[in-house]
Order: sequence, then structure tokens, then C-alpha cells
Amino acid sequence: MSRYSKQPLDLSAISTYPLESRPSKVTTNDFAKPSGAEVSLKAFLNGLPDILAAREMKELAALIRDARQKSRAVITGIGGHVIKTGLGPVLIDLMRRGFITAIAMNGSAMIHDFEIGLVGATSEDVDATLGGGQFGMAEETGRIINEATIRGVPDKIGLGEAVGRQLVQLSAQHAQQSVLATAYELRIPVTVHVAIGTDIVHIHPSASGAAIGQTTYQDFLLLCSIVRDLNDGGVYLNLGSAVVLPEVFLKTVTVVRNLGYGLTDFATANFDFIQQYRPLTNVVRRPVAGGGRGFAFTGHHELLIPLLAALVVAD
Repeated sequence: MSRYSKQPLDLSAISTYPLESRPSKVTTNDFAKPSGAEVSLKAFLNGLPDILAAREMKELAALIRDARQKSRAVITGIGGHVIKTGLGPVLIDLMRRGFITAIAMNGSAMIHDFEIGLVGATSEDVDATLGGGQFGMAEETGRIINEATIRGVPDKIGLGEAVGRQLVQLSAQHAQQSVLATAYELRIPVTVHVAIGTDIVHIHPSASGAAIGQTTYQDFLLLCSIVRDLNDGGVYLNLGSAVVLPEVFLKTVTVVRNLGYGLTDFATANFDFIQQYRPLTNVVRRPVAGGGRGFAFTGHHELLIPLLAALVVAD
């Protein structure tokens, strides 16, 4: 006999209900469909489970298609890792199909894309070059990007347009693989947003702080104008930028609303390895709090972004 004064609760009077009468979040209708050896891409995509992230990615793809149908903006913000993982051709294809109407880059994305366009290779071994003070010292990267930046000031163009133009004018060997060059040819705006001292071209003797500041500020103002077109059905994607682009995007949102433009009922999404504070707060939550939808997808860019692109174009 227990020495405690309290006795275990008697469950004999518990009420239950039939399982089939209960609303359930998951049914066999939502399950994945296995792929055979000869399955088509569309059949594979249709076979994804209609559950959690797979369902949300299908919903995001549908919102991107709707945005194109309604002639609303689909702005893609990208960090350098997106270019380094070989996704430039995927973004270029979406641009050509009309599913991306503008690109926002941080400085890293611009530099990696420029090097791809110029020589077809990028991403140096920092550990191998930092000790000798050679990290970031590729001559052409610093000289040509800084020349383009300085040339952009009197022409009153932003950093993204200036570097894209430079690649095209140089007839760069791999320009067809460059987001900057292709966007310039297609007249799709690319804005580049930098913090002085964060990018390797800033440590070259050809760098002009005044020109960098002027052209990246020009791009900020241009992005503010583009963000207006998110209203009523647009989509903003943040792909791999954890700090700079989420901060810039939030400021464009407040500028647009402060000037009296409508900016509601749009969608945002963040794709990254880790869901961090700024993207979740400044992209996924705050901008759409008054009306819209925010998504967060966690995983490898080289897997998730082609999957999203395939869902967008396969319908």
C-alpha cells in the first residue's frame, strides 16, 4: 500500500470518440507518390507530399505565377552563396520566362557573378591566401569593378547596372552565365547594396569610396521604386543574405509606405541553411504583418532553389 494520501486518478470515466469523426491534419490524400525510373519532372513535382514545407513551396510557386499574370513585381534578393553554388543559370532562366522582374544583390553576389562572367570561375581559397595577404587581390576583379563603379556616377546609374554594362561592353567570354550581364541585356533591374569595407574590391587601390557610396545609394533608391510594385500580389524572395539585404528591404518598405504608396497583400520568403533573426523578422514577418504571407524554407540553396524554379515553370 502506498503511504501517500493522494491516489492515482481513475480514468474509467474518460469519454472518447470514433477516430473517423475526428478532423485530422494529414490524410493519405496528402502523401507523396513514389517516382518510377521513367517519371517526368512534372509527375515528380506532383508527387511531392502536400504537407508542411512541400505544400508551402507549392503555394509560393503559385503566388509567383500569379504575380507574373498580374504584372506584379517578383524581386529576388541574393547573397554570394547563391552564385557560388551554381544557381545563376536557374535565375537567368526565370528572368527570361518573366518570373523574376528584378534582382537585388549584396556585394559578394555581385563579385562572384562578375568573375563568373569574366573568366567562368570564382570563389578563391581564403585560408590559402589570407596568411600571405593575397586574399581578394585578383587584379581584374578589383580594377574592372571599380572602373565600372566610377563610370556609373556621371551616367547616374547604380552599381548593378554599371557592372552589368561593363561585362557586356567587354564582351565577356562567359557573359551568358552572368546574372548581371544577362539582366543588363534584358533590361531587368539589378541593384547592389554594399557596406564599405565588406567586399574585396574595396581594398584595391582603384576603389573610390565616393563612387561606391553614390552608386549603391542610387540602387537603394531604385529598389524603393521597384518595391512599390509588390503591392497587391507581388513576391519578394530573400535567398541567402542574412544581414544586408533584409535590412535594406525593410528600409525600402518603410520608404514606400511613408511616401503614401499602397504596399500590402504581397508575399515574402526566406531561403537559407539557418533561419536567422533578420531575415525572419525583416523579410518574413514585419513587412507582411498588415496583409500578405511570409514563408521560411531551411536547407541547401543548390537543392531548394532549383526545386522552387521547377515548381514555378512546370505548371
